[in-house]
Amino acid sequence: MQAEEHADPSPFDVSMLAAVMGSSPAGVAVLDTELRYVYVNPALERLNGVPAAAHLGRSVTEVLPDMDLHTDVMRQVLADGQPREVTTSGRTWVETLIARRYWRVGLHRVEENGRVRGLVVIGQEVTATQSQREELRRARSYLALLDNAASSIGTTLDAEITCQELAEFVVPAMADAAVVEVIPQHDGHGWREPPAGVLRLRRSGVAAVPQLAEALARFGGAGTDIDYQEDAAVPRCLAEDRPVIVNFAGDEQLGREAPNPDRVAAYRAVGLHSAVAVPLTARGRPLGALSLLRAGDSPPFAEGLDVVVARTLAGRAAVDVDHAHRYAHEHRVALELQRSLLSEPRLPNTGIEIASLYLPAGEGALVGGDWFDAIPLQGGRHLKVMGDVMGHGVEAAVAMSNYRSMLRIMAEDDQPPHRILERLDRAVEQSGLDRAATCLVAVVDRREGVCEVASAGHPPPAFIDPGAPGARVARMPVGPPLGTGFGGYVTTVLPCGPGTVLFMYTDGLVERRGEDIEASIDRLTQLTLPASGRLEDLLAEVVDRFADTAEDDIAVLVSRSRGY
Repeated sequence: MQAEEHADPSPFDVSMLAAVMGSSPAGVAVLDTELRYVYVNPALERLNGVPAAAHLGRSVTEVLPDMDLHTDVMRQVLADGQPREVTTSGRTWVETLIARRYWRVGLHRVEENGRVRGLVVIGQEVTATQSQREELRRARSYLALLDNAASSIGTTLDAEITCQELAEFVVPAMADAAVVEVIPQHDGHGWREPPAGVLRLRRSGVAAVPQLAEALARFGGAGTDIDYQEDAAVPRCLAEDRPVIVNFAGDEQLGREAPNPDRVAAYRAVGLHSAVAVPLTARGRPLGALSLLRAGDSPPFAEGLDVVVARTLAGRAAVDVDHAHRYAHEHRVALELQRSLLSEPRLPNTGIEIASLYLPAGEGALVGGDWFDAIPLQGGRHLKVMGDVMGHGVEAAVAMSNYRSMLRIMAEDDQPPHRILERLDRAVEQSGLDRAATCLVAVVDRREGVCEVASAGHPPPAFIDPGAPGARVARMPVGPPLGTGFGGYVTTVLPCGPGTVLFMYTDGLVERRGEDIEASIDRLTQLTLPASGRLEDLLAEVVDRFADTAEDDIAVLVSRSRGY
């Protein structure tokens, strides 16, 4: 039966309810069938912050416009008489620091002489309980967030990628926008010193929810230098090595906390109202800062779970950034060392052309121990060497230097290639070098038009004859790598007349994962001497054919004699 069939617009006596509920600590209201107040007890007056007289005759929505009232449920109770409980939330007229309060409300239909007269509404505030539940929910979500951090942040040894991963990871789970800025790692080239009293950071990661992405991009993307006034939040968090929370209550405070006062209007335009700056620190050294920003209806930052989780994530990311910086530094040192040792070979004697190429595998890999050399011998002959120390990094580059120095000394005795390798193998064993190396030694005799070659575990050379449609790969015995002490090297004599190009290389040029090495080397037969006849153009062809798919460092040495 519908409520309208029983409704009676005449007033009804609420004195009995007032006598029973007047002293109740729970808030009690009686509403008529139009959901207008006809009675409120003193407890509800205090909860709503409105005198009883100001309630009477007015609808619930008129008295409490910022409350989620569930009027649809109230009408259902009027219609079917089934009591119901709901949880409502919002704000009353009571001054409080709590942004949103919660109540558990019971709804009961009132009948008199078989007629529906209204509702009794009984409410008990549960804000504390609800807040605890919300905090528990957030704690669980943050624990899941931390569990996923290891697989989402620091997936490479690239500091820039790590910073971007951190920014993207915390949006939107913890913030509406996030920026990661680092103290620049510079060597003085192209670096502009900031003005006095200014901290200059390099923005390395930026992320935002879709509605803020375009606006945030105007403040500077990755790679932008950001200048902070010294009393802003980010410099303070770095100086004090602790999170700094700022809630922008007014433009004056926002002007102090922003990178510079010119940003105030722009920040207000996009609705930014709260931020926390968290230091990125590793090994006791500041590396940069993570800034989390909230806008619009998002709650402001406060001390507690948000800050603890943000600091944990920042700490993890800082370790990854530090590893990336140290890795990059070692890579630069090893590369510079190797390049200094791989100086362009001097021309052995007149009538000999030489060109060389060295390509590291890329920024993602440590440099190796590739080396080459050219040494003049008696009688117009010349010796060329191509070697590859096993391993990567500074140690491999240093070992390469030792190998090259010993081989230069032994080449002075003018021995055939296999004797040079045998002596070098014994010398390496006696020297205590703990890194084996492959090596190819070639002695070219222009007078005889031949090339004597011996290999210690190294790929064979190729020869490009004048006018030939392709290169010929030498077929020759291959002995064990140097440093093993096994010896057993053999010299092979191959034709190499005037104009023939001797092509020597390390395995990084041809070796590919999952491919038979013989098939890889056979690709060299496709090489031809460019129409220009220039050795530099031949090296350019090598780069075009092989560099993109290389998985290791590439070293190439090409030479040609013009006759005797």
